[in-house]
Amino acid sequence: MISFTVNGTRASFDGDASTPLLWVLRDHLHLLGTKYGCGIGQCGACSVHIDGELKRSCIKPVSAVAGKSITTIEGLAAGPDKLHPVQQAWLENDVPQCGYCQAGQLMAAADLLRRIAQPSDDDIDKHMTNICRCGTYVRIRKAIHHAAQLKAAGA
Repeated sequence: MISFTVNGTRASFDGDASTPLLWVLRDHLHLLGTKYGCGIGQCGACSVHIDGELKRSCIKPVSAVAGKSITTIEGLAAGPDKLHPVQQAWLENDVPQCGYCQAGQLMAAADLLRRIAQPSDDDIDKHMTNICRCGTYVRIRKAIHHAAQLKAAGA
């Protein structure tokens, strides 16, 4: 039995320890916000935070999260009426087009802002490695700058 915390709630998995975390989240815990994209850790659609660090869940075996704390897109907001600044900025800047990659993009942006409070365009280009097939990178960059302002203002 592998035990861990997801979005503040204790969880466990009693299956194959090599099962990718992505499938435990989606198939066993029914948290469908984290998406399957490439299966090799390249696209970032499966991005989650593990003990506060951005990780690609499609290549992370569930055994590696024993005793750890995981945050998925469903747990990013501070509460039902309090969006995370990146979520608010995404909405205000109309970032998503098809939306498939956006949960991973949001998780990556939140991680970036945790590490760099006011990222430059170069910081964003360097750290935002998730792939968006629709090419909304200009809007993503604008929303990250907006989220940095919201976060600095205490939003």
